[in-house]
Amino acid sequence: MSAQEKIWDIPGGIHPAERKELSNRTPIQQAPLPKRLVLPLGQHIGAVAEPCVVVGQRVRKGEKIAEANGFVSAPLHAPTSGTVSFIGPQPYPHASGMLAPAVVIDSDGLDEWVDLTPHGDYRHMASAELLALIRESGISGLGGAGFPTAVKLTARPTQKIHTLIINGTECEPYITADDLLMRERAGELVSGIDILVQLIQPDQVLIGIEDNKPEAIAAVRSACSERSYQVRVFPTKYPSGGEKQLIQILTGVEVPSGGLPADIGILCQNVGTCTAIHDAVVLGKPLISRITTLTGEALARPGNVEALLGTPVGELLEFAGLDTSKLNRLIMGGPMMGFTLPSLEVPLIKTSNCLLASTAVELPPPPPAMPCIRCGECAEACPASLLPQQLHFFALGQEHEQLKAHNLFDCIECGACAYVCPSSIPLVQYYRAAKAEIRELEQKQLKAEHSKQRFEQRQERLRRAEEQKEAERKARAEKAARAKAAQAEAPAVAAAAPADDALKKLKIEASMAQVALKKAEKQLAAHDTPELQTQVAELRAAAEAAQKALADAQAAAPAPAPKPAGDEALKKAKIDAAMLKAQLRKLEKIENPDDDQQAELARLRQQLEAAEKALADLEKQAPAPAAKPAGDEALKKAKIDAAMLKAQLRKLEKIETPDDEQQAELARLRQQLEAAEKVLADLESQTPAPAAKPAGDDALKKAKVELAMKRAELKKADEADLQPLRDALAAAEQALHAAEAASGKPAPELVRTERPGMDEKFKALKTEVAFARADLRKLERDESAAGEALEQARTRLAEAERKLAEYQP
Repeated sequence: MSAQEKIWDIPGGIHPAERKELSNRTPIQQAPLPKRLVLPLGQHIGAVAEPCVVVGQRVRKGEKIAEANGFVSAPLHAPTSGTVSFIGPQPYPHASGMLAPAVVIDSDGLDEWVDLTPHGDYRHMASAELLALIRESGISGLGGAGFPTAVKLTARPTQKIHTLIINGTECEPYITADDLLMRERAGELVSGIDILVQLIQPDQVLIGIEDNKPEAIAAVRSACSERSYQVRVFPTKYPSGGEKQLIQILTGVEVPSGGLPADIGILCQNVGTCTAIHDAVVLGKPLISRITTLTGEALARPGNVEALLGTPVGELLEFAGLDTSKLNRLIMGGPMMGFTLPSLEVPLIKTSNCLLASTAVELPPPPPAMPCIRCGECAEACPASLLPQQLHFFALGQEHEQLKAHNLFDCIECGACAYVCPSSIPLVQYYRAAKAEIRELEQKQLKAEHSKQRFEQRQERLRRAEEQKEAERKARAEKAARAKAAQAEAPAVAAAAPADDALKKLKIEASMAQVALKKAEKQLAAHDTPELQTQVAELRAAAEAAQKALADAQAAAPAPAPKPAGDEALKKAKIDAAMLKAQLRKLEKIENPDDDQQAELARLRQQLEAAEKALADLEKQAPAPAAKPAGDEALKKAKIDAAMLKAQLRKLEKIETPDDEQQAELARLRQQLEAAEKVLADLESQTPAPAAKPAGDDALKKAKVELAMKRAELKKADEADLQPLRDALAAAEQALHAAEAASGKPAPELVRTERPGMDEKFKALKTEVAFARADLRKLERDESAAGEALEQARTRLAEAERKLAEYQP
């Protein structure tokens, strides 16, 4: 062997029974056309495709039925002609047995193709056009997890792909789909490799095939005889077909932990994917079928078939002569990495390379798992050089950080560790569960981080809005101060000194700085973040600077003109008492105050008592105010008390089912209101008549009030009462015009508009539409909402909108 054709070995690996002779002795056969095809929308890694057809639509073979829904996605095409009969949840080939969205096509038996567009001259096409063609053909990896091929081929601007590796290993026992494809379609395979070379321009092309496929090796070598592609043959070992393992075997280079082959300038593609690329570009055919191995001792005629995507696996097994009495387990994939299918109704998808119908003797159930004996056999068999026993220990304890530190995600889930385990521990299942838990936690952490960012952005928006409000308040205060200073033109008052405005401005700035500081401190107490801490420090420094500037200005300002003794102190005492009352009421509203709040309540009560006592003393010492008309102040106070009692009473009367406390409060308020109205009546009878107003003034005011009341009644009235109220409104308008004429004032320009009252049924229909729309939006935002609930909400909204549209008031 020359140095150029040197191969390397990989660590670990096992040699299970191959059993490939069951299916590799007959050529590829064409599977019969099924009557019904079920095509799941998620046959690849990435976003699920979006249907672009509707139920009842006729489609032709090769016609697109679902669009790629994102960059990492792939479209879907009709495998035969027929009618779309259903779009929705259908059986899906997965170990969970859960349903998945799919498009169902009832075949018409004609198998009529859509118009195809071959590109035999692809060498003259731009790379972007070739990539778009491969993407639109719906090609994803046919030998592994189903990663969209166009995404994998998209070149990185900073990374040159120097080596293209074609994977023809097919190391899994029983599976021979790639073996038969290389034997019978080597020309198409090499044509697909030519297209890949045209796209990525690699320095070398390596085709890796295990030595247990002599006929495939001979066919591929013959097809490559006129090209520089190298066919590398190496000893059979499982799992040599893994992407990272094959790279190490053919190049001796190891892909870094957590990295991709593209990181080291290497790209891998499966032989089936290369053939699909040839069909898409040269023939114009999208990916609508694949070669699948039908094998196992429960089949009378095992072999390989080319079957349409969406074909129920039960029909394929029936074609191969399934003996249901012998069937023990039906596995999609091989015995090492495959999974048991829940039923025969699931369809064939793009990644379905094998259906293994095994008997109980062929694949007996594993014995019960025993405790780990720390023998180390699993570590010796691991092809990724991991420590499976340690990973198992950490998975049991859910020690996720240790699992990541021990490179859990480098595990390719080949099953070699479980195969050699003398304790029959299902190690791969533990690793899969641990990976799922870690991914779920990382997703939750990502959502939490996103929520935190949104919260911080909202806080910043609120802060900016608050600052803007404060600036506007400050501007209004300055404007009011200027207006007040301009109005002060009384001759007895000396002109204000220029320093007065500056002092007033400093007081406002100091007050605003204190308000901003207190609000920022409250936000910091609720959400302690570095940004808020910095903001509070800046605001505190600004407040201190404003206070210092105010103090300096007050010290430099001349003494104000003397005021009546005790006048300023009395005003300050009233303000202090009012503020203490407001703080006390705020704390008393708390239902279950803690110890700190109880202590604060007691302190405020003591301060309020002292403030009220000081206020009373100052009021006694203050000189008597200028005499007002007798009873004038008492009458005003009685009117205010009665109005406040009426407002409280109306508020309580609005409660539909008041409790005992509310009933008692209602009775107390009614008694107080009755007494207040009696006092008000007595005071009004004692008050002398007010000075006479100009003739017609009261009549004009009364006419305006009467007109407004009639308009209000007209708006609230039902249709039966409208005519009398319209007549009353017209009479009130005439009375208003007469009063305006008698008052001697110029008549206003009257613009009359009529608005019909809203019908009660129409109002109820609009309310129902609003509630239905709100419930639907709430369910759509809830990720855990059931599909049935969403459908009911949509139906309810549609019905409400229909009734509203049909209603004629």
